[in-house]
Amino acid sequence: MIGLISATAAGAIARDRLAAAWPGRVRVYEGPVREAVGQAFAECEALVCFLATGATVRLLAPLLADKASDPGVVCVDEAGRFAVSLLGGHGGGANALAGEVAEVLGCTPVVTTATDAVGVPGLDTLGLPVEGAVAAVSRAVLDGSPVALRADGVWPLPALPPNVRPDAEGPATLHLTDRLLEPGPHEAVLRPKSLVVGVGASKGAPVEEVLGLIEDTLAGAGLSALSVAALATVDAKSGEPGIVEAASRLGVPLTAYSAEELAGITVPNPSDAPLEAVGTPSVAEAAALAGGGELLVPKRKSSPEGRAAMATCAVVRRAPRGRLAVVGLGPGARDLLTPRAKDELRRASVLVGLDQYVDQIRDLLRPGTTVLESGLGAEEERARTAVAQARAGHAVALIGSGDAGVYAMASPALAEAADDIEVVGVPGVTAALAAAAILGAPLGHDHVSISLSDLHTPWEVIERRVRAAAEADIVVTFYNPRSRGRDWQLPKALGILAGHRAAHTPVGVVRNASRPDESSRLTTLGALDPATVDMMTVVTVGNTATREIAGRMVTPRGYRWQTSSPGEAR
Repeated sequence: MIGLISATAAGAIARDRLAAAWPGRVRVYEGPVREAVGQAFAECEALVCFLATGATVRLLAPLLADKASDPGVVCVDEAGRFAVSLLGGHGGGANALAGEVAEVLGCTPVVTTATDAVGVPGLDTLGLPVEGAVAAVSRAVLDGSPVALRADGVWPLPALPPNVRPDAEGPATLHLTDRLLEPGPHEAVLRPKSLVVGVGASKGAPVEEVLGLIEDTLAGAGLSALSVAALATVDAKSGEPGIVEAASRLGVPLTAYSAEELAGITVPNPSDAPLEAVGTPSVAEAAALAGGGELLVPKRKSSPEGRAAMATCAVVRRAPRGRLAVVGLGPGARDLLTPRAKDELRRASVLVGLDQYVDQIRDLLRPGTTVLESGLGAEEERARTAVAQARAGHAVALIGSGDAGVYAMASPALAEAADDIEVVGVPGVTAALAAAAILGAPLGHDHVSISLSDLHTPWEVIERRVRAAAEADIVVTFYNPRSRGRDWQLPKALGILAGHRAAHTPVGVVRNASRPDESSRLTTLGALDPATVDMMTVVTVGNTATREIAGRMVTPRGYRWQTSSPGEAR
């Protein structure tokens, strides 16, 4: 919950705009400002104060505890010009919240956190627990000083600056490990979520016994509890209070498997007791191994004084799982690149793409991003490269124009990928949609996109699809309509459509939609000269209901209440 506090009429107006934009996400605190701030600070994950920063600082000062638990605080000035991330920029989420507030209120976000200011990921923003001399190592990263990277494996993290590398020599060291170690005054430790603890327990096992066993087992194996990704058990025990509470205290999810699943997993220490109780010869070891990995600690039992053990556990280390984001860049204009796409580009440590597309977004990449670019015709190579990089454990962004799933890179990449990597799709604005917005509303009813390139699809197949669209009276958008070496396919396709549509059927022609040299024109099926079209053009042919209205191409949706439109061309 986000607490909203204001002291003036102007602040209340902005406050209410934010509350209206985020229903269910915010709570407005009324009354004396000091009491309102104190109550919101105690109850909320974040605060937005429509107050002067100086006043807010004085109100917050006696409330501060530590950066790990304090809520993030954003200040908005009286005139609504700035949203200032004041407290808890990273841990409290104030930096991100300032951006969200600014988007709603139309003001400027102000973020002064050093790492954000220079485009370097903060160690506490990488999605992993971090401990040790975080400030000292962060300072070395920002100063460009050598920072030695000591990693047990490759994890899908954002790009780290070039001065953070395995062969760096200097006092600053960044460890990436699940092993226990005591960091020195210039060392920080990132804890990858690499461990799964399988847990079994008798009915009524106390949480202290379950949790104590887990913690003692990890410590005895030289492993950090901060690297535990999940607890795992048999589904019959998924509601056992001691196990549920142990997961809650560790701050990790509890995963449950059926007895049948666990019984099929080979373990070193099967037992008759769990077989009789829950239907599988192993709970702790089998549950830990169910998701794959290396068994680091075989089954251990708790050892309470004066009675039999009621808990067992085993520990597995899972290999790093790389991440592949297939990102659509849109039609070319920067303002049509989605925020999610920008986030994925910043999250990647490896970028794979066509050279001309890489040039469009190179400035958005973090320092240290590995860029693997190639030219036209190397689509399969790029797909294989991206998947291979993800399988090596990296965070990879594979880019394509428009939407990456439409005549672009998603299809060849996903044909190469298996379930050993995480795959994320990021939609983009397609050329067809960008062109349609320029033309008017040509896609107001059923429509289809057809590529006229026969490099990967036989012309016989393409022609059959064009005929089907023509006979079905569907609006058609042609991609890849004509090139120097392919000049007959577009006239052929238009001829097929002309067999089912009148010569006056509107046709929209858009070249380089949304780019600086964009051009567009409306013509007709009978008047279109194919020689004026090239590979940078999208051609949209209307159906029998499409009309030109006030210079715009419109395909009626067919609403019953809509008969004829003012100014409709007949």
